[in-house]
Amino acid sequence: MAVTLGERRDTVTDSAFAECVPHERIDAEEWDDIYVVGDVHGCRAELETLLDRLDVTGDDFVAFVGDLVRKGPDTEGVLDLVRTRPNLVSIRGNNEAKILRGETDLDLSEANAEFVRSLPVALSWEGALVVHGGVDPRRELADHSVNDLLNMRAPHADEEYEGPLWYDEYDGATTVFSGHTVHERPHDADGGVALDTGCVHGGALTAYDWRAEEFVAVSAEETYVERSADKIVRLDGEKSVFE
Repeated sequence: MAVTLGERRDTVTDSAFAECVPHERIDAEEWDDIYVVGDVHGCRAELETLLDRLDVTGDDFVAFVGDLVRKGPDTEGVLDLVRTRPNLVSIRGNNEAKILRGETDLDLSEANAEFVRSLPVALSWEGALVVHGGVDPRRELADHSVNDLLNMRAPHADEEYEGPLWYDEYDGATTVFSGHTVHERPHDADGGVALDTGCVHGGALTAYDWRAEEFVAVSAEETYVERSADKIVRLDGEKSVFE
C-alpha cells in the first residue's frame, strides 16, 4: 500500500525519492549544531548578522531553503558567502530555477552561475527534509516532481494565495522545512516548518535551530521590495490565513 507523507514515518530514506530529484543527504551526527535558514533574496548584510548571532563555526551546518538570489541588493555577495563556506549548503529555490531557465537579467560571475547550477532540489538528514516550496501530504514523496518541490504552496486550493497551505494538513514523522511563501512570523506545527519571514520585504531573516528547537531571527535593515498584505500569511492560532 502506498505510504503518504501524512503517515507518521520517516519517508525521506525511500530510495525512489532520491532517484526522482537531485537530493543531498547528510549525517546529522557529524555536526555540532544544525540551522535551517529562510529565503535570503540577496540580503547579505542580514545574513551576516544572522550567522554572527548564531555564532556559526566550522563544526556547525547551515542549510538554506533556497531563493538566495534576486530582489535584494546583493545576490552576488550572498552567493559568494554561501559558495565559499563548505558547511553552508543551499537547495534550489524557484528563483534559482528562473536563473537556470534564463528568465532573469542577472549577470552572475562564472563561479556563482556554476554554483547555482549545482544546487540540489532537496536536502535531508534523519528526521528532516528541506525543500523550497513544501510537499503535498496526500502523496508519496517519490511522486513529487522537481516543480512540485520548488513551488508547492496550497496543493488543494482553488487559488495560489488561499488556504489551506501544505503544512495545514501535514502530520508526518519527518520535519519538513520550507520557504517560498512569505509569513508574518515563522511557523512550526505538526512537523511542517515555514521559514520565509520576508526579509527582502522589510520583515526578518529567520533560522531554525535544530538542536534547540527554536527560531532565531534578525530584522531587515530596510524594505527592499514592497509586498501586498494579501500575499503574506498571517497566523490565526495554528492555521494559515491570507488577508
